[in-house]
Amino acid sequence: MVKFSKYSGLGNDFIILDANQGNIPDSILSGHAIPIKQICHRRFGIGADGVILSLPSRNNADARMRIFNSDGSEAEMCGNGIRCLVRFLHDTNKVSLNQSLVIETLAGPIVAQINNNSSISVDMGKPTFIPSEIPTLLEQNLLGIPEGKISILGEEIVIRAVGMGNPHMIVYVKDIRKVPLNTWGSQLESHVTFPAKTNVHFVQTISRSKLAMLVWERGSGETLACGTGACACAVMTRTLGLCESNIQIKLPGGNLNINWPDNKSNVTMIGPAQLICSGQFEISNFSE
Repeated sequence: MVKFSKYSGLGNDFIILDANQGNIPDSILSGHAIPIKQICHRRFGIGADGVILSLPSRNNADARMRIFNSDGSEAEMCGNGIRCLVRFLHDTNKVSLNQSLVIETLAGPIVAQINNNSSISVDMGKPTFIPSEIPTLLEQNLLGIPEGKISILGEEIVIRAVGMGNPHMIVYVKDIRKVPLNTWGSQLESHVTFPAKTNVHFVQTISRSKLAMLVWERGSGETLACGTGACACAVMTRTLGLCESNIQIKLPGGNLNINWPDNKSNVTMIGPAQLICSGQFEISNFSE
């Protein structure tokens, strides 16, 4: 039997498996897509947007995170996921309140801490607009932003790109309630200008201190929140001169607070994460 914990970051939910216990099957540790997809299935599995492995660090960090989307693909990083992992480490007595810790990810080391008010602060690092680093085939405009116009279902839209350790496409709209998320999201995720596919975000500016956004995550589809996506949208909106350095992002699952003082600074994300349930499963039910 394999123990698991299910955590939620604003409705973006993850199954966390503690590989330090030594009972995680090789098929999962190796990142095989089939058991990951079966575990995440909301009808025949436990149900989640992804699976997080909590692993020993290889580079003297406090922990190492591998994260897999519900389609079995591996992601470089996940803002909501890393908050869930930090909460898990706290709940299992591996980290204390206000203790700074370093999480090793495919996007590099990430520094985080649980605050006294139970929110979690994460230093998300610096964004990038360099096309090859995102990666994207979009060309940079005069502001240095990768940008282009495309036609989707007969409508011309402007798409922009930014990297937060993973790729993000951002589309500004007047009213996100009118966005055909499933149709547009599924098509834009694999748009030819993003060779590694992309997360897709539709953004409505409410004020200079608040944005509303919808999320279509690469490898998972529609989700209620995206931490790296919220950072990407805040960075893009500030670069366009449409918001202040401190901004609240309104997502379907709740709010995230993002701070990005200037283009020489790291992005800080502050938001919650909570335990939903814990239990154990028979791995033979989730095998190739």
